[in-house]
Amino acid sequence: MTERAPSSQAKKADAARRVTTYELSTELRIAVARLNRRIRAEKADGDLSDGQFAVLALLHREGPHTVGELSEHERVTPPSMNRRVGCLVDAGYVTRTASPDDGRKVVILATDAGHELVEETRRRRDAWLFKRLEKLPPDQRKLLVDATRIIREVADS
Repeated sequence: MTERAPSSQAKKADAARRVTTYELSTELRIAVARLNRRIRAEKADGDLSDGQFAVLALLHREGPHTVGELSEHERVTPPSMNRRVGCLVDAGYVTRTASPDDGRKVVILATDAGHELVEETRRRRDAWLFKRLEKLPPDQRKLLVDATRIIREVADS
């Protein structure tokens, strides 16, 4: 009587049962970080830092903010945020203007070029990920649908 080798699916299931929570947390952290770095590389302006793009994306999504509000949101010091904003102003992606509520305050808002840059960067990132997901078999895509929901729950906790 000959023994059959375990199927690849059985091997995967067996391996999954033997992974500790600690090992899972390490592997998931590494995988998410690598995917995040790879997606962030898909930018419409390669000279823009991730921090600068984060500020521009926030302004695109939520509208004008003061430097203090941006600093608080991004958890950086106001001088650091001023440098980020300065680079974005120099590139033509944001402007500084007097607040309509209080002329003593300055608000930062995205220009048309800034809005276009955010949209193009998002389009590139979505296209890059779509091409990779499209190549996966349906059962793996279904697994990612479930995993995405779980990862969001963990991130929002």
